[in-house]
Amino acid sequence: MKIGIFFGGPSREREISFAGGRTVYDNLDKSLFEAVPVFVDSLGNFILLDWHFIYKGTIRDFYPPVSALPRTELPVQMYLESLGELSLEEQDRIIAEVGRRVLPHELPQLIDFAFLALHGPGGEDGAIQGLFEWYGIPYSGSGILPSAFGIDKIAQKKLLTALNRPTPAFRQITAEEWDAADHAATLEYLVRELGLPLVFKAPRQGSSIGISILREADLAKFETAVERSLFRKTVTKQEWLGLSEQKRIMWLQQLVDIREGIGLPVVLNEEPELIYQPEQLLNILNERLQTTESVRLTSVEGETQVLVESFVHGREFSCIVVEDPTGKPLALPPTEIVKGEEMFDYRSKYLPGLARKITPIDLPEAEIQRIREACEEMFNTFGFQVYARLDGFIGRDGNLFLNDPNTTSGMLPASFFFHQAAEIGLNPSQFLTYLIRTSLAARRRGGLRPVKLASLLAQLDAAVAARASEERTRIKVAVIMGGYSSERHISVESGRNIYEKLSSSVKYEPVPVFLTGNSQEFRLYVLPINVMLKDNADDIREKVEHMEAGHGLHPVLARIRQEAQEITNTYAGQPTAQPRRVSFEELAGMVDEVFIALHGRPGEDGALQRELEKLGLPYNGSGVASSSVTINKFETNRRLREAGLRVAEHRMANRLEWDADAEGFYRSLETQFPYPFIAKPADDGCSSAVKKIKNRAELEAFTKLIFREQEDLMIADAQTLHLGFKEEFPQKDAFLVETLIERDGAAHFLEVTGGLLTHWGENGELQIEVFEASEALATGEVLSLEEKFLAGEGQNITPARYATEATERQRISDEVKQELRRVAEVLNIQGYARIDAFVRVRQNGAVEVLIIEVNSLPGMTPATCIFHQTALAGYTPYDFIDQILEFGKARQEKAGVQQ
Repeated sequence: MKIGIFFGGPSREREISFAGGRTVYDNLDKSLFEAVPVFVDSLGNFILLDWHFIYKGTIRDFYPPVSALPRTELPVQMYLESLGELSLEEQDRIIAEVGRRVLPHELPQLIDFAFLALHGPGGEDGAIQGLFEWYGIPYSGSGILPSAFGIDKIAQKKLLTALNRPTPAFRQITAEEWDAADHAATLEYLVRELGLPLVFKAPRQGSSIGISILREADLAKFETAVERSLFRKTVTKQEWLGLSEQKRIMWLQQLVDIREGIGLPVVLNEEPELIYQPEQLLNILNERLQTTESVRLTSVEGETQVLVESFVHGREFSCIVVEDPTGKPLALPPTEIVKGEEMFDYRSKYLPGLARKITPIDLPEAEIQRIREACEEMFNTFGFQVYARLDGFIGRDGNLFLNDPNTTSGMLPASFFFHQAAEIGLNPSQFLTYLIRTSLAARRRGGLRPVKLASLLAQLDAAVAARASEERTRIKVAVIMGGYSSERHISVESGRNIYEKLSSSVKYEPVPVFLTGNSQEFRLYVLPINVMLKDNADDIREKVEHMEAGHGLHPVLARIRQEAQEITNTYAGQPTAQPRRVSFEELAGMVDEVFIALHGRPGEDGALQRELEKLGLPYNGSGVASSSVTINKFETNRRLREAGLRVAEHRMANRLEWDADAEGFYRSLETQFPYPFIAKPADDGCSSAVKKIKNRAELEAFTKLIFREQEDLMIADAQTLHLGFKEEFPQKDAFLVETLIERDGAAHFLEVTGGLLTHWGENGELQIEVFEASEALATGEVLSLEEKFLAGEGQNITPARYATEATERQRISDEVKQELRRVAEVLNIQGYARIDAFVRVRQNGAVEVLIIEVNSLPGMTPATCIFHQTALAGYTPYDFIDQILEFGKARQEKAGVQQ
């Protein structure tokens, strides 16, 4: 069956939609379905996307293509709508660089079914559902009416109130009322009617976009909150003139961000002319705010109303409800979102480790059942179909509030969507199959082409039954993830991605294994799917420890699994189990080879590799000796410098030296390294504690934090370094100090990250394939964790833009690749790796490559740029992983022959 996956779209949630579409594309069962990726751009064009663009980190990494972007020196990312009014011919030229335009009437010939990974207006509001109804194409999720209702928060509130269902008290403000109102009087009225805190929402947005919480009756903060929900921004002359040039650019970056800011294009005051491009907006603001006291910017894709709710003091939860095979709603186990006082915002929703997700919510069984029944009732009341995500609160007084139902849930690998389905034993691939089948049945019940859909249902049921009865012998691969370093959450993301790529293949059977413990003792646990899909490494460790303490299955989970038995018997194939601790010897008896998805220590330091070699288990990546060097950034740089490669000046800063004479320690560093310089751990990655140190206060704060005794951060020092919420900062006995690598008068200067893959030649020699490097664009002082791994954050241009002219660009690229190959040869890297570097191109064309660090087990999360690079070389992510595993197996065979 040809499954058209629709993702992207015009809404502010397009990046999460893009990442979710990729998850669906990767996890569709290859023996049942053929995936057809249909990217929807921000103008609503349907594009049959070339497969390798699916693995870009963000939409902006490929669309609009670099060739269509206006020349600008500003480090600000642009979407298609910033190119202005485009003719159809201009749009077609842009589309042709990434795929081909598909007109709606062509869809019935291209696809049998539409899987909707679109979010927000244009995806969840009934519009595209109506289009598919018109062309007779079955689609996933709810139909036209429930979709239209599911996106409108104000309509939902009115219905719940009319039905006497509990919902937080609310008021609405239209843009017209706001423009005419006395803002102070409005604030006074809302506080009197709803109390404090107040919650402000954009009524037709998801992913916590346009949401604010006002905790005090502060007029300026109140006006900012309303503007945020209307997607407006007022900037004053005093504010603007007080910003440096660099701060103005940072202000602009935030403003044009479609999730945190208001996006482009905008109108200035009430003027008719649209402002499309960041540079154009910056120039206008610089000019106008010399003489005008303030200007107001309004997004052309703003909202016309604001929903204001009373704040609920209580516990927040989210519950996925699916239709069972008879069409009745079945609530999966509700998940509690534990986040302290912070709002469950975009970062907390999509970056692992920032919020805790506890499934099921920690309440008495009767209370959990009450939540489930309320969610099933709302599912029926709103007429939802197939599945929905319902959010709510349990107040301190025990009152239950449901609000903000979503007819399309986020579909990242560890989202509520897959996380809760795993609790009944369905992995992502199996859950998607069930949803496609349920959607076909729902469309048929609704009268859409009943004869055709009866035939499709019969074919799918037969294929699922045949697949279940197949005896397949697949290569068993232990995917080891987790660890105990600051990189543990990203390691789990990498491991899950490897698991999902392998599990939907016909060659491999992955076995998820979680590693915890410490450097003296590694503890290995084989994980069932529901534990592997917990939100992050800490949640998985907690679940494993809970099991070891003798706690059995939660009674609510036992009950739900019983209710879902008809689903799981057909689609899961095997019952869920508890985590099980295994020794290395037991693991060797269970699997044929190992994929190490760990980052930092342990994993990249050779310790785990040594254990696997004792048992003759093939593994990915470099061997023991090479790994023990590349984990140490100081030793890596020393060896590269000795080999004649360029690296930054560096030294280790040791705790003993600081303990003996702190002032002498600081002066010594300041003498050798003029401010600003870089300080970072010598053996951690993922941007953990990498800081640009600009003065003595920051140096002291960094030193105190990294040499601290207690686990918690010291608040004053964390503030000095501007650490983000829950930012990881490891404890070490030494750290690395490096000179800051700068442009140094070069004509062109950029940061790149380059991947490589090794092969065995016909005569057994090691061959190194170096990929086209990606250009990494950092919005802050260093490339952040979010920019590396969070869907929709950061920007990686692949291949890197070394020059505008194609021949010159390739000449420089070849020189860069030659230097990266030398790094791999010097360090004896095997399997695959990622090398980070800065590139300077001089006026005379000379190329200088300055190596920053080497990752022998680079991040393998879905959005990481190594997959962009391998795609250019013709490898799908699965092909790349397969090559890595095959190399490790061949290396083990060679070692056995030599012995």
